[in-house]
Amino acid sequence: MLGWEFPPYKSGGLGTACYGLTKALSKKDIDILFVIPRAPFEIKSEYVNLILADRFITPNFREIKVASNLTPYLNFEQYSKLGSIGQVGSGFEPNYGRNLMEEVERYTELARAIAMKFKFDVIHAHDWMCAKAGLAAKEVSGKPLVVQIHATEFDRTAGFPNQIIYDIEKEAMSRADKVVAVSNFTKGMIVRHYGIPDEKVKVVYNAVNFGEGKELEQRDDHVNLKWTDKVVLFLGRITIQKGPGYFLEAAKKVLEIDPNVKFVIAGSGDLMPSMVEKAAQLGISKNVIFSGFLRGKEVDAAFKMADLYVMPSVSEPFGISPLEAMKNGTPVIISKQSGVSEVVKNCLKVDFWDVDEMVNMIIGVLNYKKVGEEMSKLAFKEVMGITWNDSANKLVKLYRELMS
Repeated sequence: MLGWEFPPYKSGGLGTACYGLTKALSKKDIDILFVIPRAPFEIKSEYVNLILADRFITPNFREIKVASNLTPYLNFEQYSKLGSIGQVGSGFEPNYGRNLMEEVERYTELARAIAMKFKFDVIHAHDWMCAKAGLAAKEVSGKPLVVQIHATEFDRTAGFPNQIIYDIEKEAMSRADKVVAVSNFTKGMIVRHYGIPDEKVKVVYNAVNFGEGKELEQRDDHVNLKWTDKVVLFLGRITIQKGPGYFLEAAKKVLEIDPNVKFVIAGSGDLMPSMVEKAAQLGISKNVIFSGFLRGKEVDAAFKMADLYVMPSVSEPFGISPLEAMKNGTPVIISKQSGVSEVVKNCLKVDFWDVDEMVNMIIGVLNYKKVGEEMSKLAFKEVMGITWNDSANKLVKLYRELMS
C-alpha cells in the first residue's frame, strides 16, 4: 500500500482513512506493507538502502518510511519553500527533487526499488502523489493495481485543475486494474472528467473510528469562550475546497440576528491569511476565533465545545469530520456537494453557495435546543453503524477478485 499520510503525522482525512482501513484490514489477516514518504529530520534513524525506518506495527502491518520531501496536501509553491531538507541535521544529503514533480518522480523510483525487494499480491495506491509510484510497482511486479481516489484535482482546486496533476490522475486511473472512489459523488467526477468506465470504479465509503483514546464527557471552556456563548465550528483545511469564505459570510448574517455567537475556525491552510482579513473586512473579528491546526484529543474537545458543526465544502469527495462531530454528539450542517451526504440522514444539508439557507439552519439549531439535541441522539446512533469493517470487507472482496 502506497500513501503519503499516516498517523501520527496527519493533516487531514486521508491519514484518518488510511489508519481506519489498514487497521480493519489487518484484523482480517491481510498482510499490509505500507510505504510512506517522510522527511529525514522527522525520523531518528540511519539512512540505509533507501529506507529510513522499517518496522512492524502489528504482526501483519509493516510500515516502511522512505526519504522524501513529499508531505500531506503539498502544492508546487509550498514545495519550492522547503529548501534542501536533506541538510537539516539528518547526517546525509540525498538529492531531493528541485520541484514538486521531480520529487514525485523520485518517490516513484523509491517505490519501484521497494517493489523489486518485497513480495506482495496487490498494489493499493492512494491519490495522485502515489499514483505514479503505484504504476511503477505494477510495472516491475506484474501485480494488479488499485488506485484509490480520496480527492480529484477538480475537488482541490474548485474546478480549475492543474494540468500536470490531472494528467497523472488520468493516466493512473486508466492503467489501474480497478479504481476505488470514496463516494458516488467522487465516482461521478471520475467518470465525467477523466473518462474512466463506470464499471471500473468501485465505491468504498469512509467511516469513523470509535474508542480511539478517552473522549471528553462535557463541554470545556476555550480561549475567549464563556459557557453562555453559542459556538459554531468550522474544522478542516482552510482552502478553497472547504468553503471557509461561505462560513464567514454566514457568520456575518447570523451575528446581525444574534450577536451572542462565537464562530471557531479550526485548521490551517493557504487561505488562512485571507480568511483573517475577510473576518476583519466583514467587521466580525471579535466573534471569530482562529484556533490553528488541531490533532488527536483536541479535535474531540473542539466538537464537544461546539453547539453546531458546519462543513460548507465546495466539492467534498467524502468528509470524515461530520462523522467525528456526530460521534461527539454535535449537530451537523453539511453541504450537499459532499460524499458524506450520501451516507448520513440525521443532519441538515445545504448547497454550499446558499448562504441565506445556511444562516436559517444555524439560527434554527442554536435557538431550538431540543431540535439540536434530537439530531445529536439520532446522529450518534446512525454513525455507530458506519464502520471501517464494512469498508475493509469491500476491499478484501476486490483484492480477491483481482488475484483470481
